[in-house]
Amino acid sequence: MRIPGFDYQRVTVADGVALNVAVAGSGSPIVLLHGFPQTHLMWRHVAADLVADHTVIVPDLRGYGDSDKPAEAGPDTYSKRTMAADIVTVARTFGHERFALAGHDRGALVAFRAGLDHPAAVTHLASLDVLPTLDMWDVMRGVRAAVGYHLFLMAQPAGLPEQMIGAVPDAFFGSFLDAWAQDPATIPADFRAEYLRASREAVTSIVADYRATATIDVAHDTADREAGNTLRMPVTVLQQDWGAALGYDATAVWRAWAPDLDHRTVSCGHFMAEEAPAEVVKAIRSLLTR
Repeated sequence: MRIPGFDYQRVTVADGVALNVAVAGSGSPIVLLHGFPQTHLMWRHVAADLVADHTVIVPDLRGYGDSDKPAEAGPDTYSKRTMAADIVTVARTFGHERFALAGHDRGALVAFRAGLDHPAAVTHLASLDVLPTLDMWDVMRGVRAAVGYHLFLMAQPAGLPEQMIGAVPDAFFGSFLDAWAQDPATIPADFRAEYLRASREAVTSIVADYRATATIDVAHDTADREAGNTLRMPVTVLQQDWGAALGYDATAVWRAWAPDLDHRTVSCGHFMAEEAPAEVVKAIRSLLTR
């Protein structure tokens, strides 16, 4: 499946890994990064609006969708640092040294790392419904952490998580599409089937991505926190009211990382680019004027 009106290319990044990338439009560039358990297609509504006056670049992350899924050679293979470097390479391939970046879920963690590692490249950053890695692990405590059971499952050493998920991949990945959407009907059956196909074919790499978030990504974020590094660009965060649900101050958590912050709570479900695309577009367009 493709986003109508977009051209598709395979862009080679580090170690010969090739990413599936959709691109269209002209004007100042913005890169859109998808989340779990989805592909670049989750951005189809938002991309169709932004392309009117921006160059819009929409890749599948390494290990997801129709991008390459390299074997986990070490903790760096799926670190957010590596995945962020992939995105900088993609933007440069299309001639853009500087670009805005919006990410959802896993893609938001990649965007966060790109903002810290490549501040000269990322002009604006939008994060949809995720917490920075260190803060996520900090708030996932007690029975309230049950909502994130998959984080703990996929943090385990290689072997058992892949076998368990691979035994019932459609039930596993489909459960998140059902539980996290306020209205599952906003993900049509054909897109749901595509997300399930792509995830079914990427069990090993998806688990490796999550395992990195419990290991090397923690080390990278800890080093930045200890060094006092923050996101230097304007940042917009759209989140469900997880602060109220899990007992923390979401705005304060984000402001510690992003001094120039616009934090907004949304009323839709997790898959907001599909459930409330107009609201997402409005927030991104507002961010780009800052």
